[in-house]
Amino acid sequence: MSAEPPFTVGIEEEYLLVNLDTRDVNENPPAQLLRECTERGAGQINPEFLRSQLEVNTRVCRTIPEVRADLARLRSIIVDVSRKHGLAPIAASTHPFGSATRQMPTEKEQFFALAREMQAAARRLMVCGMHVHIGIDEDDLRVDLMNQLSYFVPHLLALSCSSPFWEGEQTGLMSFRCTLFSSLPRTGLPERFASYAELRRHIDMLIRNGVIENTTKMWWDLRPSPRYPTLEMRVMDCCTSIDDATCLAALVVCLARRLYRLRQANQSWRLYPNVLIAENRWRAMRYSFDEKLLDLARGELMPFPQLAEELIALVIEDAEALGCRREIEHIRAILARGTSAHRQLSTFHGARAAGATAREALQAVVDFLIRETATGL
Repeated sequence: MSAEPPFTVGIEEEYLLVNLDTRDVNENPPAQLLRECTERGAGQINPEFLRSQLEVNTRVCRTIPEVRADLARLRSIIVDVSRKHGLAPIAASTHPFGSATRQMPTEKEQFFALAREMQAAARRLMVCGMHVHIGIDEDDLRVDLMNQLSYFVPHLLALSCSSPFWEGEQTGLMSFRCTLFSSLPRTGLPERFASYAELRRHIDMLIRNGVIENTTKMWWDLRPSPRYPTLEMRVMDCCTSIDDATCLAALVVCLARRLYRLRQANQSWRLYPNVLIAENRWRAMRYSFDEKLLDLARGELMPFPQLAEELIALVIEDAEALGCRREIEHIRAILARGTSAHRQLSTFHGARAAGATAREALQAVVDFLIRETATGL
């Protein structure tokens, strides 16, 4: 029997920088801000597609408490450095009222190339996400677990929603980011592959014909990382609460370990057609967990809180083994007080009810995001 995968964890998060006076997105933050963040972050804080964005990458961590501590350190650096320049980061997948078309790409050829290729689709990409990397060092195992783990993509999205507004509009969706991102090619649910070799054959055809330069241009919700020996869950919105972020990272690693244990027992999670999983993914985008999801084994819609309890029960043994039971049980806290999207909407409607204008209410949402991004660091 082969050795168990390391199941290490790493988190990538993207943030938008906003002006503390206007609460609007700052399209061109000072170069000194990025330099200081990069130096203090020891290479773990980097520019993203837009100049108004920063990305953080935690270390490769052995435990969920370790990854939370590193993520808190990186958020704290950005909060501290940004404040010196009258700015603040917000950990949310869209800004409540900022203009996407006013944003400028970061001055790197890779970002200019993306803007040239994607045109208007790229000009709408003022979005931020959270990616969770799970250390799995065997190629075929990563593909096998990707096939099975795709079932849970909608559940993870539903628990992470943080993009209910877009350019001043209440979109009616809890994750509008997914709608924006889907305008790019090679996004959404991953294909199913029998082996890593089969996956490589398909991707290599695209590279050989100049359709894509490399495997980083495969932007599925879930993929074998093109850079690291990891399985990368990419579907989640950026969680405003650091506790929510670490909860979902814990859920991803626990699910991966649970599915690995099934494999070791010569079992497997049933593979359902993508058309059914995609329906759940849409419902998660639209409603978060406010409406039911399809339980594909039962063949009927079920309340999300019931599915969440079943999810906790499914992975609790793995949570115990990995030392993250508390983080897994935080799922109940998310259900009780809502995702970032729920809380943004509550803040907006509360401000409107108190007499604020629509613009003032949206600014109140940004104030909430600024506070919550820096809470618990």
